[in-house]
Amino acid sequence: MKISKNVCRGEDTAFKFDPNYLMANERMNLMNMAKLSIKGLIESALNLGRTLDSDYAPLQQFFVVMEHCLKHGLKAKKTFLGQNKSFWGPLELVEKLVPEAAEITASVKDLPGLKTPVGRGRAWLRLALMQKKLSEYMKALINKKELLSEFYEPNALMMEEEGAIIAGLLVGLNVIDANFCMKGEDLDSQVGVIDFSMYLKDGNSSKGSEGDGQITAILDQKNYVEELNRHLNATVNNLQAKVDALEKSNTKLTEELAVANNRIITLQEEMERVKEESSYILESNRKGPKQDRTSEGQALSEARKHLKEETQLRLDVEKELEIQISMRQEMELAMKMLEKDVCEKQDALVSLRQQLDDLRALKHELAFKLQSSDLGVKQKSELNSRLEEKTNQMAATIKQLEQRLRQAERGRQSAELDNRLFKQDFGDKINSLQLEVEELTRQRNQLELELKQERERRLQSNRSIPGRGSQKSEPKTDGKHKIQEENVKLKKPLEESHRLQSHPVDEQDQPLLSEQPQMCQLCQEDGSLPKNVCKNCRGIFCDACSTNELPLPSSIKPERVCNPCHEHLMKQYSTSPS
Repeated sequence: MKISKNVCRGEDTAFKFDPNYLMANERMNLMNMAKLSIKGLIESALNLGRTLDSDYAPLQQFFVVMEHCLKHGLKAKKTFLGQNKSFWGPLELVEKLVPEAAEITASVKDLPGLKTPVGRGRAWLRLALMQKKLSEYMKALINKKELLSEFYEPNALMMEEEGAIIAGLLVGLNVIDANFCMKGEDLDSQVGVIDFSMYLKDGNSSKGSEGDGQITAILDQKNYVEELNRHLNATVNNLQAKVDALEKSNTKLTEELAVANNRIITLQEEMERVKEESSYILESNRKGPKQDRTSEGQALSEARKHLKEETQLRLDVEKELEIQISMRQEMELAMKMLEKDVCEKQDALVSLRQQLDDLRALKHELAFKLQSSDLGVKQKSELNSRLEEKTNQMAATIKQLEQRLRQAERGRQSAELDNRLFKQDFGDKINSLQLEVEELTRQRNQLELELKQERERRLQSNRSIPGRGSQKSEPKTDGKHKIQEENVKLKKPLEESHRLQSHPVDEQDQPLLSEQPQMCQLCQEDGSLPKNVCKNCRGIFCDACSTNELPLPSSIKPERVCNPCHEHLMKQYSTSPS
């Protein structure tokens, strides 16, 4: 398993360092940057609501992004100063494809301050944007792939579909009004570095309801910053390699210059020595005898030949010296330009390192925010689990309550059914007993009334005849015995009716029983006042002793109960959980 994992990792890393993969990744990044810059430029310009100039920061970043898109995949041209990549060559082709572009091409060539092809390309982009035909020119250029193949590699952005997408996005810039002053603007020495901080999103802008969207945005920003960091590191390494190569070439040129100077000095010394020898030979010829003139003439001719050779050699040396001097001047000029280029590259490196530091700080900040968001997610997940447990408990409680409710409903229905069956079975008997009770109560009332009348009459007779009191005491006791017998007879049907009424009865029975003049079981009041029947114990109580009402198990509606039953039921209800 370890060997297979290592092989997979090796294939993955090899795929990442594939040039085609790197070029495709660069094309995708440049296209995304172009989308961001064009969208930001349009939105900011519409919010600003005025004509844009060259100092507007989003507009400057748009031109930098376009410059990077046009430079992507350019073929290098070898010159005296090394390899040169310029996007001015492809832009010059536009006037052959679109005749309207000839005007801005001529204007760019006539500008006095532009000395490099890069500056001319930057000026051309600005004039095309002012003319509101940048999208049209780019589309015409991208459609001619056979012309672009002279300047670009096959997998460059301008040769792939990303270039067509960017050309389509440029149509939206026709709503922008721009005005640039090209005179006095140094377009040659500008450093084209993309400021990525303008396009990075702020993690604090989305709070609260966004939730998971905020986490995904932070992760996307983290991945983007890591990719940007890798790209910047690669750029820094390339620039460092170029600086090292330039330093090596500079040292080589200085060594060659020192060798040429030493050779010039030796040639000058030889020329001085030849001059001294020729002058010495001429003086010796003037002072010598005449017989030696022939030999001396031969020597003189040889000296003259040697002098001519020396003079010719001197002329050659002087020409070579002039050539070396001109080469030295050119090399000094090249060194100055290289130093200027190195300074620009160093400034670019400094700005890139500064941006890299900013991006690292932003990366740390995003990592901290990611950790805090992870903690928040964990806390929310724990809270959600607790809420789910509570909801499950509440659901179980609700199920139990529903079961109890169903049981109570079944009990109520069974009680109602029992009540209906009881009424059906004993309704007629209860009615006949009630009629008998009424008849007996009427007889009792009549007998009591007759007894009272008889008592009054006897009292009056006793008062009128005092001697007959002892004689009439016997009939009085006999009347009392008769009344007691009648009361016993009346109590028997009442007890039977009370025994039958131990089951639930209708509320219509209460007025009938309350009309009976019976004694209150609690306060023992006489039967002159109306009485009420307690629906729980079926006892007879007066109004003062049965003022409360409570729902009973036999009925849902509240029923009248006596005070002791009320206290007992209240205690029972307070202790029972249901």
